[in-house]
Amino acid sequence: MSSVWYCLRKGFENMPMDGFMLGLIARELNDALTGARVDKITQPEPDELILAMRCPGENKNLLLSANAGAARVQTTSQKRVNPLDPPAFCMLLRKRLAGSHIKRIAQFAGDRIIDIIFDAVNDLGDICELTITIECMGRHSNLIFYDQNGRILDSARRVPMDVSSVRQVLPGLRYERPPLQGKLDRDRVLSQVLPERLTGMSGLLRKALSKSIVGLSEQTSEEIALFAAGDSEALLENCNLPVVCERVTAWLADAPAKRDPVVYFDAEGMPTDVCPFPYATRAHFQAIHYSSLSNAMDAFYSARDDMTRIQQKATALRHLLKRNIERCEKKLTLRLQTLKDSENMEEYRIKGELITASISSIPKGAKMISLPNWYDEKNAPIDIQLDVSLSPAQNAQRYFKLYRKMHNAAHLAGEQTKEVQEELVYLEGQLENLQKSTDEADLQEIRAELEREGYVRANHNRHQKKALPESQPLRFISRTGKEILVGKNNVQNERLTFSAGPMEMWMHAKDMPGSHVILRDTNPDEESLQDAALLAAYYSKGQSSSNVPVDMTLRRYVKKPSGAKPGFVTFTHQTTVYVTPREQDVRALKKL
Repeated sequence: MSSVWYCLRKGFENMPMDGFMLGLIARELNDALTGARVDKITQPEPDELILAMRCPGENKNLLLSANAGAARVQTTSQKRVNPLDPPAFCMLLRKRLAGSHIKRIAQFAGDRIIDIIFDAVNDLGDICELTITIECMGRHSNLIFYDQNGRILDSARRVPMDVSSVRQVLPGLRYERPPLQGKLDRDRVLSQVLPERLTGMSGLLRKALSKSIVGLSEQTSEEIALFAAGDSEALLENCNLPVVCERVTAWLADAPAKRDPVVYFDAEGMPTDVCPFPYATRAHFQAIHYSSLSNAMDAFYSARDDMTRIQQKATALRHLLKRNIERCEKKLTLRLQTLKDSENMEEYRIKGELITASISSIPKGAKMISLPNWYDEKNAPIDIQLDVSLSPAQNAQRYFKLYRKMHNAAHLAGEQTKEVQEELVYLEGQLENLQKSTDEADLQEIRAELEREGYVRANHNRHQKKALPESQPLRFISRTGKEILVGKNNVQNERLTFSAGPMEMWMHAKDMPGSHVILRDTNPDEESLQDAALLAAYYSKGQSSSNVPVDMTLRRYVKKPSGAKPGFVTFTHQTTVYVTPREQDVRALKKL
């Protein structure tokens, strides 16, 4: 499985944007932005705001997001594309907040709520307080703008009565906080108070902490449990409660001073988590440290957003390819059935000839006759059904007509079967290429090719096509230090293959969709050949199979037939090796 799709389905679920993380980011932003002036406000997405802030010595962009899967607040260096016409919410914020200064940024009650209070000037020239509150609560996340009297001016998501009968968010209404859950305030947890809350509870300590203290996700509670009990899976009933509660209190008290933000990456270099400081429960991941929590979150979420965007754009192409594959499979089934039915067409010709040779002996009105079959070695008789409404000569012509019809259908089906099989191989290859795409340039090349081949309608109404750099193949280093290049789509495969030196080794999984692989060495050693063959097998349709056949030959023997589809080549002088593509073996190779 491509690491991109694996990461999208598995990796980012670990990220806990809980009250604990938000409390730390609120402290950091309050220190950095208090007194900063709002210079410009944009709304690139319906649930996302960016406030360009003028700060002493350095300008910053403050990102406020109510995205259901990534609600947060942070400074960002990422560029966003804004709509041509600013939304009404953005226009209101510009009118009321342009030129204002941040008074303070604070978390509310340790929960997933952050208030940004501004000193602004009203229409009369008086100083007034205006607030944007970011509620980071999953699909209920919101950005709410209200005045010093608590009157809502507007919000990113309006919540009328028919959406929620408990709490409406509409202009003119008074802003009400989300209901508290009755948990302990994280900033005021005492070793004497926590035991009372945990007494009578059982099960995993980390779950009990998450249920008892406000703003702790299970991921953060897991780290606390490891520190307090020596085991992230410790059971509450096996713990020395006073000692554990004292350590939990100490961990929470010390946490704000541990300013060493880190982003964790898996073995393939995909970001899996972001933490305010190194977590012992994440020690098995690779780590990169950042100077601020905002920078760490920016790095993590930019990778996440890029991959999410790739996934969304690939979804339409994936559905299109699957529909066309299903269409080809149905056509192939019909063509094969026609070929199977045509196996008996010679019998129609023989019956027509036997009737013609015996016309004078066939009684008029007969429903069936039995005639000796001259085409059989034993001259065995054959029963022939007749249409009583036709003469014997007309019955003979009826059988000849059936023969010709079946013969023509079989000839056409034979030609079409080959065409459909080739199309099916092409479409399945494109589906494999989609799985290997790691950036927008890869997807753009696949889409452009499908447009040229007539599978996707070209959109001529686009005012601008985003200029993307030429996509690049995957690059690996073999165990002996040789460079191995792996194409990710048909365009890359052709570019990679025909830009390689004539004496460099070319590889491809035998008789199945897969990547072109080039080993950049004119005198390769055995280990490098094995590593390149491993990659050719892994980046093919046989990825989950064993003993995948891989053809290898010198690039000089690889040719592209005139008029062939992109990525299709022929080759000679090949040697076939058999490889079992294990993911751990691929991960062991250095990937650039």
